[in-house]
Amino acid sequence: GFFPSCAVEVEVKDASNATCLYAKWMMKFLIKYETNSSDYKNTTLDLLSDVTHNGSVCGNDTQAALLAVQFGEGHSWSANFTKNNETYQGDFITFTYNTNDTAVFPDAKRKGPVTVVLKDTMGPVQLNDVFVCHSTEFLEAENVTQIFWNVTVQPFVQNGTISKKESRCRADTPTSAPTVLPTAANVTTASTTLSPAPTTAPKPVENPDTGNYFLKNGNETCLLATVGLQLNISQDKPHLININPKTTQVDGACGNTTATLKLNDGNSTLIAF
Repeated sequence: GFFPSCAVEVEVKDASNATCLYAKWMMKFLIKYETNSSDYKNTTLDLLSDVTHNGSVCGNDTQAALLAVQFGEGHSWSANFTKNNETYQGDFITFTYNTNDTAVFPDAKRKGPVTVVLKDTMGPVQLNDVFVCHSTEFLEAENVTQIFWNVTVQPFVQNGTISKKESRCRADTPTSAPTVLPTAANVTTASTTLSPAPTTAPKPVENPDTGNYFLKNGNETCLLATVGLQLNISQDKPHLININPKTTQVDGACGNTTATLKLNDGNSTLIAF
């Protein structure tokens, strides 16, 4: 089935018409491709209509379960899952995009399907638990960034009934309370009739470290950014993220008329300029 805003829902049934694999998730793709002028362009591939799940497989003790979808002009995505006696886990993710789709890849130099295979990062989950991850996850390989969020999946469904017991991803479990910057909306002036202020002053928000991020064409630097980066994300609560230059990976490309700088801090934070 297909839902607005890139949501996909797949329910696979076995020969007895019992549910054996269920998944509902949202995803999109950021792809860098070469044009006929040897420049590079960035494009976004969304799941907008005509999503099918041909080729999905239930799986068993000796065969991997396969979740497969097809969409758009010749694009497809699949993930397979393996299990042992007590757990199941993700194995490989395969994504194929078709540069013959001129609406998504105008002026593409390479024509035809391009396949990217990478290791699934989903760790072991107890059998008969449904895996849930609302947080956004980024997977990068071969000029493709795959973005997933609001994921619910259970392969090897027991007795045809989707489990009510959830196994949540690590990113959904906060490790500490977010830091909140003082604003006019959340600062209250103390009155003499109220309790005295605490004797320990709140810890100030630290400034981000300055990093030198650069790209090279051969031996020559083609892009340089010297900057300290702090993200202020407002979801349920404001949340501050300082980008650490020491642990941030740099990627991107320099073209004749455009340049792209991508920073990945390894904690599901991806920034592209």
